[in-house]
Amino acid sequence: MKRLTLLASLAAAAAVAAVAAVAIAWPREEFIPAGSPAAWAATPDNIARGAYLARAGDCVACHTARGGAEYAGGRALDTPFGRLYGPNLTPDPETGIGRWSADDFWNALHNGKSRDGRLLYPAFPYTHYTRVARADADALYAYFRSLAPVRQPNRPHELGFPYDQQALLAGWRLLYFRPGTFAPQPARGAEWNRGAYLVEGLGHCSACHSTRNRLGATGDTLSGGLMPTIGWYAPSLTASGEAGLGDWDKEHIVALLQTGVSPRGTATGPMAEVVARSLQHLARADLEAMATYLQALPSTGTPPADSGARAPEPLLAEGRRLYAAHCAACHGEDGKGKAPAYPPLAGNRAVTLTPAVNAIRTVLHGGFPPGTAGNPRPYGMPPFGHELDDTQVAALLTYVRASWGNAAAPVAAPEVNRYRSVPLD
Repeated sequence: MKRLTLLASLAAAAAVAAVAAVAIAWPREEFIPAGSPAAWAATPDNIARGAYLARAGDCVACHTARGGAEYAGGRALDTPFGRLYGPNLTPDPETGIGRWSADDFWNALHNGKSRDGRLLYPAFPYTHYTRVARADADALYAYFRSLAPVRQPNRPHELGFPYDQQALLAGWRLLYFRPGTFAPQPARGAEWNRGAYLVEGLGHCSACHSTRNRLGATGDTLSGGLMPTIGWYAPSLTASGEAGLGDWDKEHIVALLQTGVSPRGTATGPMAEVVARSLQHLARADLEAMATYLQALPSTGTPPADSGARAPEPLLAEGRRLYAAHCAACHGEDGKGKAPAYPPLAGNRAVTLTPAVNAIRTVLHGGFPPGTAGNPRPYGMPPFGHELDDTQVAALLTYVRASWGNAAAPVAAPEVNRYRSVPLD
């Protein structure tokens, strides 16, 4: 999820319940025009609305350093082009947005331009935020202006030439960015439109779940893609052989988004952080709207599960031995597991994906669902990278991917080694 743009982020004044109540009460098809005093007034309701929207956009993920003050910036974002740092969004006049106007803030979200006119790098996903309604942008502005100012200078980006050149970024924008607005489709109904607005806009789901071209641009296809640098594969949300949701019960989609676990899947890796910091705080009505939209996406069918290659029997035998020693106690000798604590491996799309990077990383480093209000004590899978070498991990996963009806391609030891040293964060 490559040359000129940067990987999108991984990215309160009222209690969560009050914020959710405000969100539920919003007119679903009302878009307050710019110029309306209600759009940017720093009222309690507007600030609460902005807090909710900041959660929906997962702004805290990229604008908060580990152990730092919320929204004070400093989070390092490693990319194939260098390292960027999330800026300070608190209203400090020297180091934050204290001198920004509502128009300046809107210009950043809608046009990808800073207060001083500089072009922003699309690690800040303005290619998606451009769809955010002006009223919602102004509510976000009101919320960030309500925070306690934190004096924390922004760290300069660490980009090599030519990626640090504004002229090059301007050229990329000519090719891949057009400011726009969300255009509701009345025939689809209010719920579908609300879901589309969240998924395509603040949620910026396609920033991870779409393949990027050689210039780093991504479409809105949600067709899956490898997330460079952090080394995870964001599966397709349209292919039934990956994470396509067309045949899911709606309740199971909502459960996954709200708690991180459901009878059909578990959120781990970068998605676990999204659930913990963002999605679990959304109103149920909005999660249902997102589920409605995602289920309505055109299906791209089921891709081939493997290349037709069959692992040699000695390799499968070694994998069977390792599975019995390390995995069967939780996942069962038949691979059926005991959901949701111990997910099944038989028929599990997460272990049969190609590339097998997610399964490799889970065995090496463990699999940990998020701790959420709906699942406060999640079961996690311990790491085995310190016990198993690359050849053993490859044999184990090859066996799992070829058993109980699974028919995915074998895993090679060099594949495992490639992801053994990839940073966890």
